[in-house]
Parts: sequence; structure tokens; C-alpha cells
Amino acid sequence: MKFRIVGAEAWRSLAANASTTLAATMTVLIAMFILGLFMLAFSWAHDYSNNLKKQLVVKVFFCTDLACGKDATKAQENHIANLISTLPEVKSVKFVSKAEALRIMRKTNPALTDQLPGNPLPDAFEITPKRGEEVAKIASQIPTGTSVGVEKLDYGKKTAQRVLTVAHWFEAIFVIAAALLLTASALLIGNTIRLSIFSRRREIEVMKLVGATNWFVRGPFMLEGIICGLAGSLLAVIFLFVGKETAWAAIHIKGSSSAHAWSLSLVAFLLLSFGLVLGGAGSGITIRRFLKI
Repeated sequence: MKFRIVGAEAWRSLAANASTTLAATMTVLIAMFILGLFMLAFSWAHDYSNNLKKQLVVKVFFCTDLACGKDATKAQENHIANLISTLPEVKSVKFVSKAEALRIMRKTNPALTDQLPGNPLPDAFEITPKRGEEVAKIASQIPTGTSVGVEKLDYGKKTAQRVLTVAHWFEAIFVIAAALLLTASALLIGNTIRLSIFSRRREIEVMKLVGATNWFVRGPFMLEGIICGLAGSLLAVIFLFVGKETAWAAIHIKGSSSAHAWSLSLVAFLLLSFGLVLGGAGSGITIRRFLKI
């Protein structure tokens, strides 16, 4: 019975204050739409950066007669292999023989291999780390020099640093933007509902004087905020769905076909949850000062 009264009062207030209701709903719509765009863009960029991280490998090139004066021995190669197997950061290791390296080069750059009198390429290990951030740490633990038969290491230091830096910036920007949007939404919803509460402050005073509890007074306003929050979030989800099916599908970045954003159903659930919490909390916190009669 009480819930029916609270619901009826909330609906009457929404209809009687259509302008403030519309303003609150549009505020939530804009904030949740922008937040949804950030979620989709960040999740896609994060997945894309993770794919780039997976391509980061440490390459160990062994000595050749041309580069070091003598070829690395099998014992030296086995020693390095045993060392790599003890590193906890290593996910997998692939041995690329000099013959296999030459076959790969003939496929990718046939013009460079037509006039070769022999095979100048070295044996090599390709080390895949468990995390892209660990390529430098792996490289630092592998010795180089003729004494161990290793000519050089290569893990694309500049490229790796650039990939990792961009990934960390994406994460930081998303967290800051999401916090700002949620805070701004709560404040704007609270200010919008405050107009409705202020216009009915006499009614609230009368209700308090005749014995109404704080929760009985607060209930309709919180329900108004929840309705506005859900309505605005639902509209934002609809616009995001339309945008994802049209504009998002037209965006293509080279090498990004394997990257995927969060599913729209997950984003919709998060936005509706945020809208519900922000609407209820924004109105509930705002009305507190008017309950002190």
C-alpha cells in the first residue's frame, strides 16, 4: 500500500513538473551516451593494444661465422635454451633454424635471396612473454657475446615502449573520464531534481509536521530520480545501438580486425545500472537538507 502511494505521488510529480523531468532525463541521456562511447572505444582500444602486446617477442640471434668469426655451437644453443626455460616470464619458445629463416626470407623478400652464395642467417630463438610488459626483463636476463654464442638480442625496444605507453594512457584516460562523467551526472541530476523539490518545499514541511517519516517523504523523489535515470540510460543505449550498427561498422583501422569492443549487452547493463544508481542517489542526497524541519 505504501509503495503504491509512493509510486502514485512520484508519477504525479513527474507529470506536473514535465520540464524538470525532461531536463533530468536529457542530462542522464547525454552523460550515459558519452560514457557508453568511452566504454566501447576504450574496450576496443584495450583489446587492440593487448593484441599488439601479444606480438611483442624477444629474438635471440646466435653467432655466425660472418658476424662473429665462428658459428655458435650446439652446446651454446642448448645452454641458452635451458636458461630461457627457467625464466618465469616466458610463455613459449620457438627455435628458428638458419635453414627455416632462409625459407621464410625467400617467401617474404625473394629479391634479397636470389644472389646469395650461401646462407648468412643465424639460428634464433623467438621468445613469447606471458605479458607484453616483460619483454625488456626477459632480454636483460639473456647474456650476449661470443663466449655464449649469442650475437645480439632484439625485442623492438622503441616499438615495445610505444605500445605499452599508449596502452597505459588509454587505461588512465578512461578511468579519469568515467569518474568525471559519473560525478557530473550525479551533480546535474541532483541539481535538476532540486528544482522540483524546492518548488514543493512547503508541501514537504506540511508532510513532516503531520508526522510523515523521512523515508516516506524521500521515497517519491528517489523514485523520480530512478525513473529519470533509467529513462535517460535506456535512450542512451538505443542511440548507442544505432550508432554501433552504422558509424562503428564503417570505422576500420589497418591490423585491427582481431580487436573487439565489449558487447553492447554488457555496456547496456552497465549504463542502466549507473543510471538507476545515479538517479536514486542524486535525488536521495539532494532531499536530505529539506528533511531537516
